[in-house]
Amino acid sequence: MIRLLTFLKPYRWQVAAALAFVFLQSLAELVLPTLMADIVNKGVVREDLAYIWRIGGLMLLVAGLGGVCSVGASLWSAKAAGGFARDLRSRMFSHVESFSLHEFDRLGTASLITRTTNDVQQVYQVLTILIRVMVMAPMMCIGGVIMAVSIDATLALTIVAIIPVLAIVILILFRKAGPLFRSLQIKLDNLNRVLREHLTGVRVIRAFNRLEHEQRRFEGANRDLTGTAIRINRLMALTMPLMTLTVNLAVMAIVWFGGFRIEAGHLGVGDLMAFVQYAFQIMFSLMFASMMFILLPRAQASAVRINEVLDTKPVLRDEHGGAESADDRDHAPLAVEFRHVTFRYPGAEMPALRNVSFTARPGEVTAIIGGTGSGKSTLIHLIPRFFDPDEGQVLVGGTDVRELPLARLRERIGLVSQKAILFSGTVAENIRYGKEDASDEEVRRAAEVAQAAPFIEEWKDGYETFIEQGGANLSGGQKQRLTIARALVRKAGIYLFDDSFSALDYKTDAALRRALREEIGGATVIVVAQRVSTVMDADRIIVLDQGEVAGIGTHRELLETCEVYREIVASQLSEEEIA
Repeated sequence: MIRLLTFLKPYRWQVAAALAFVFLQSLAELVLPTLMADIVNKGVVREDLAYIWRIGGLMLLVAGLGGVCSVGASLWSAKAAGGFARDLRSRMFSHVESFSLHEFDRLGTASLITRTTNDVQQVYQVLTILIRVMVMAPMMCIGGVIMAVSIDATLALTIVAIIPVLAIVILILFRKAGPLFRSLQIKLDNLNRVLREHLTGVRVIRAFNRLEHEQRRFEGANRDLTGTAIRINRLMALTMPLMTLTVNLAVMAIVWFGGFRIEAGHLGVGDLMAFVQYAFQIMFSLMFASMMFILLPRAQASAVRINEVLDTKPVLRDEHGGAESADDRDHAPLAVEFRHVTFRYPGAEMPALRNVSFTARPGEVTAIIGGTGSGKSTLIHLIPRFFDPDEGQVLVGGTDVRELPLARLRERIGLVSQKAILFSGTVAENIRYGKEDASDEEVRRAAEVAQAAPFIEEWKDGYETFIEQGGANLSGGQKQRLTIARALVRKAGIYLFDDSFSALDYKTDAALRRALREEIGGATVIVVAQRVSTVMDADRIIVLDQGEVAGIGTHRELLETCEVYREIVASQLSEEEIA
């Protein structure tokens, strides 16, 4: 929690202003009981109406100033805490952006969402209260004790006796609540994960009639969260009445013994009224502190989770980042070379890739084919440095990708991922995601090459047609073609197509491949595909089998030399098509 307070540095003046207003408010609260005692002792007892009006007016003025200070304290504390929360969320977002896929897999998407939203909100709420309470509570407590002692030191012993009781209650509360709040946040993560999986996989769930199963999963996660929340509320429900009872007993004791002090002539009626007010101020300041102890464990649990994200060091580090040069902005085709590359996913028993070596040259189409789990997509992901190899090198333009600034490396690459990802916005905006300053003509040209122009132009709004989140209002083939257009508009030197034609019919597939050869014929093109028809015309085909290179060559060469390739071809093509 303390580490996160460094994010308050830009708002130190707002915090200082809030603390100053709280200080003045506390002074006003401490003065009011004394003024009330004067009214009773000197005004009411002596029947001095002028004195009553004069001191009463002063009380109204002090109360008014206290109210103004309270508003000022709330305003400035909200500004400071709000800015803190905004900066913290921004810092977390930018830090998460630097994560490799390793970190996303380890922390989990649902957990990262919860930490960036709910956890930050918990810290924000506590900070808003803390800025006010950390001055008011000690000042009201200490100031109240001093004022009570000044009125009657003997009677003040009742307050001194009750403070340890309240302190013990607060300590027990803190020790009990901490683990419960930490558990609450973990179970909230689990509930968010189940809900996210249900919403994103609703089609699969319905197709396999697993609605009841998912309902049970959600009910289980919801029940766990609710059970922990009930335990926390039960603790709060027990604690607050106990503290209120303690305060009321203390006031009863003060009034009881105060009566004897008045009878003995050591205390005035107004003094007793002021003493009771100071006792309430002391007790309520302790109760405010206890509320902080109620909220603090949850905020502390959230702070730990936030710090875990901020402390996570990405496996992939951009150690060569720097300013762009004219050469860096040049999208000239570059060769891609794998030299004895071995890669293993964390926790995996077997490498996903083992001793892979090949070269993809500019002006050629290099195709990757193999069975499911052979490492095709993994190979593609190593080129833009989504992962780093455990052994060997991946070179772009003769330079190890680990020695290139990430931004410049990825700027040279047009990637079409296996899963077509689109964002909410217009068609043109989604295509321009590949090149922000692309002209309308460039957007249309990219769509034409990607075979997307025919269906876009059929729509009423054309390129201004709104695409829903994830492309929910588009077919699989339409989404694939738009993602291809997004990569093409970039005019990159290297194009990576990760099984990007799987949702296309054979006619569209063939037309797209012809258009790609004309449009990006000079670039380095690497195509991952499941269909033999997609890779037959490639200049070089790399056959992967269980992470190893089983063969490299043209279609004809591999038919003669590679048994794995012959099996793949035989499973998809007839003898006439093979011949």
